[in-house]
This record gives sequence, structure tokens and C-alpha cells, in this order.
Amino acid sequence: MVNSRKIAVIGCGFVGSSSAFAIMQSGLFSEMVLIDADKMRAEGEAMDINHGVSFARAMNIYAGDYDDIADAAIIVITAGANQKPDETRLDLIAKNAKIMKSIVGEIKKRDFEGILLIVSNPVDILTYIAWKESGYPANRVIGSGTVLDTSRFKFELGKHLGVDSRSVHAYIIGEHGDSELAAWSCATIGGIPINDFCELRGHFAHEESMNRIFMSVRNAAYEIISRKHATYYGIAMAVRRICEAIVRDEKSILPISSLMNGEYGLTDVVLSMPAIVGSKGVEKVAPIHINDEEKNKLLESASVLKKIIEENY
Repeated sequence: MVNSRKIAVIGCGFVGSSSAFAIMQSGLFSEMVLIDADKMRAEGEAMDINHGVSFARAMNIYAGDYDDIADAAIIVITAGANQKPDETRLDLIAKNAKIMKSIVGEIKKRDFEGILLIVSNPVDILTYIAWKESGYPANRVIGSGTVLDTSRFKFELGKHLGVDSRSVHAYIIGEHGDSELAAWSCATIGGIPINDFCELRGHFAHEESMNRIFMSVRNAAYEIISRKHATYYGIAMAVRRICEAIVRDEKSILPISSLMNGEYGLTDVVLSMPAIVGSKGVEKVAPIHINDEEKNKLLESASVLKKIIEENY
């Protein structure tokens, strides 16, 4: 039986511990179990986060093992090798596919009925592997996808235009990685088409600005890693947001990684498109209107992912 107030985080590195901290602050759950191959690391993270609970909401946070996950509403998987400078997310596949298979194998031994949220990179490939290995319905196995990339996109657009990023409605779609693309054709600011709003703010060099902003978004992780060797705060907030949509059954539209079932002619591939997210995980992919150039780039992104799957799984 699912306990809607319980969450498990597997992997207590930078991303896992930051996600656990963000989840604690959210007040969404009353119980959180932390699991790591290094049990002492998990214990230390649980202790450290517990010491801030008195400033937030009552919560039972502890280091555990796989026997503690059966009734969790969500299992967040962040375990795996970190991306190093000059290394792409896809370079991590050989290291992390084996780890994912091992983790999902342990989860399958328990009577788990909740949602698997994959965060480890390359997230699209590992979400596909988790779905295949688990045998769970595809709606219950999702990845963090381009939720963070989209947040970066909205931040950069908001900064460029001098508006609150929460008023920006735009998506990064496709792979969470180098083949991702910006869905410029459906981007709006407060309901106003992006180019029209740019001109309202005195910006007319659209193509130049679009290229600069997109490259800044696509290369953001590389820039952060080159400076501090890892990224974790932004993705932690993205994990918190996805969990919020699930636990509150919000039916929020988020660009998570999910299995494509014919959208844009795509099947048997996991990538990011806006989708309705609620208590059952993915309810439905929301196929946004994109132009022909963007559709071709999306198909190319899917092709990259399919090739990697064929070669490694």
C-alpha cells in the first residue's frame, strides 16, 4: 500500500543530498528514507538534514535500505557517476546503466506501487532502462528530463527581457543533453508571442539573441561544472517541483522524460516533452505546436537517443 507522505532517495551524493534537503523544506512528506552504497554517508546526510527540521516541518528522516522503500509514494534515483569537465551526459551511459539495473533489480524485489523518478544522467537513457528493467507501466517511470533546462531557459529569457521568469512560458524539449532544442515557435511572455514581446522591450535582433540564449542554456551545466565540478542546487529544486506535482495530484504540465507513444511519430524512446503530471505519474504527453524545423530537430534528438539505446541495451 502506498504511503502518500513517504519518499525514498537512492543516492546521497551532491544531487541526492541536495534533493533531500529541498524535499525536507517543501513540507510535502512526513517520512524520508535515504539509501546509499555508503551507508555511513546516508546516515551523515540524514543527521545533517534532521538538524534543520525544527526550522521547517516535522519529518522522520533516516538512513535505511531497500526493505524501507516498499510503501513509498515516490522513489527518487540519483545514484551514479558524476559528469566531469569535458564529459557529456551520454558519456556516462556505460558507468551508470549497470548501476541503474542493479537498483531497479532491488526495487523489483519489493512490493513497490509508487512512482520511480529517475534523475541520474543520462536521464533519458536511464529512464528507458528503468522502465524496461522494472516492468512497471510507463506512466510510473519518469525522468527529471528538461525541467531544469526549461527553468534555465525561463531565467535567461526573463533576464534578457527584464521580466519575472515565472511569466515566461517556454520549453526546452528532446534529450536532456546536447541534442536538446528550444521550442521557440510556441514561446510566449504573458501570452504574447516571444518576438512581439522582444520588440516591445526594444530587442529586434531576434536570431542573434535566440542563438545566444539557447547556447547559454544548453551549455549551463558545462559552465557550472568547470567552475565548481558539479551541479546540484538547480536540479534539487526541479526534483522538488516534480514531487510536488505528483503528491498534490496537480495535473501540472512539466517537460519530464517519459515514453513516447506516437507523439510526432515517435515510439519506443524516452525524451522530454511537456506532459500532464499527477498522482499516477504521467497522465498524458501534451504535444505542443512546433514548426517544421523544430520537429526535425526533435526527431534528430530522438534518433541520437535510440542509437545509444541500441548500442548499449
